[in-house]
Amino acid sequence: MTRKEAREEAFILVFEKEFSSDSLEDILEIDIQVRDIKPNDYVKAVFFGVFENLQNIDNIISQNAVGWSINRISKTSLAILRLAIFEIKFMEDIPVSVSINEAVELAKKYATKEDASFVNGILATVSKSENNE
Repeated sequence: MTRKEAREEAFILVFEKEFSSDSLEDILEIDIQVRDIKPNDYVKAVFFGVFENLQNIDNIISQNAVGWSINRISKTSLAILRLAIFEIKFMEDIPVSVSINEAVELAKKYATKEDASFVNGILATVSKSENNE
C-alpha cells in the first residue's frame, strides 16, 4: 500500500468515526472485515492519533478557520483537515507541503472544488503559524 493509498484509508476511517459511536477499534475491525482493508502502521497511527489529539486538532482548526465554527465545516473537509493537521503537528517524517497537497487532493476527490480551496487555505495558515513557532 502506498502512502497515498494509506492516507486515503486513514481519511475514510476518520470520516466514518464522525457518524459512528463505535469505538475506534471496532470501526477499524469492521472496515477490515467489510472493506477488506489491510491497515498498515501509518493508517493506524493516523486514525488513532487524530482522536487521541482531537481537542488540540479541533482547536487549531477553530483558530485558523476565521468566521467558521467547527459545526459549519462539512464532515468531509473536517476529516481531511483533522488528518492533515495531525500529520503536520505529529508526524515529523512527512513534509508539511506533502500533507497540504495530499489533503487538497483528497478534498478534490471526495468533496468539492470549494472545499479543496477551503482546506488549502486553512492548512496554509496552519503551516505559516507552525513555521513561526
